[in-house]
Amino acid sequence: MLKIKSLSKSYGDHKILSDINLEFHQGEIHGIVGENGAGKTTLFKCVAGLESFDGQVEYDKGILKNETGYLPTIPFYFSNMTGYEYLRLLCNARDIVVNNLDELNLFDLPLKQYAETYSTGMQKKLAITGLLIQKNEVFILDEPFNGVDISSNMMIQDMLQQLKQLHKTIVLSSHIFSSLQDSCDYLHHLSGGKIINSLPRGRFQEIELEMKKAGTHHKIIDSIYLG
Repeated sequence: MLKIKSLSKSYGDHKILSDINLEFHQGEIHGIVGENGAGKTTLFKCVAGLESFDGQVEYDKGILKNETGYLPTIPFYFSNMTGYEYLRLLCNARDIVVNNLDELNLFDLPLKQYAETYSTGMQKKLAITGLLIQKNEVFILDEPFNGVDISSNMMIQDMLQQLKQLHKTIVLSSHIFSSLQDSCDYLHHLSGGKIINSLPRGRFQEIELEMKKAGTHHKIIDSIYLG
């Protein structure tokens, strides 16, 4: 189990996250939703060990950073590094021996090309491939569906369900609410740096309605016609 206890994060006097308490169990897919600037990416970086924070992140299966695969919203690639070299680097980081990377090229990527020349969707698929090859136990995926085509979206959905069957711990975010509805067991609404609601599958619409009510579209209409 992965447990977040009283996690808070500030940059100077600006508080980004405040008293976050969540539990993620093996074999479950958890979605984090919220408006831009709600703190989703910062939360993911804290859990992945990329940001300092106040509070605790507890993991009962070993050293969390050694078993976590983190997918950033925009993956980073070194210049003049091919897809092959990127995947090999991730293997070496975990002492994983892979004799034929072509057999693990799930998205049929041009691995001989420089990764920095890939499209946004291809770069995301390369990063996901690397996390799978590493055989991580925990997957923290920031916007995994963003920038990928419909076919790849379906493949990622299938991948998530397979990881669930393998009892992996999965946490993801997405601006595509339907993708979360299709994949998640639990949904958590992050707003203003706080978790304001957590609901199981079957009740996700309540969070969707919350987000619509908190939107700005009605304020824009009012300012035009009533201002």
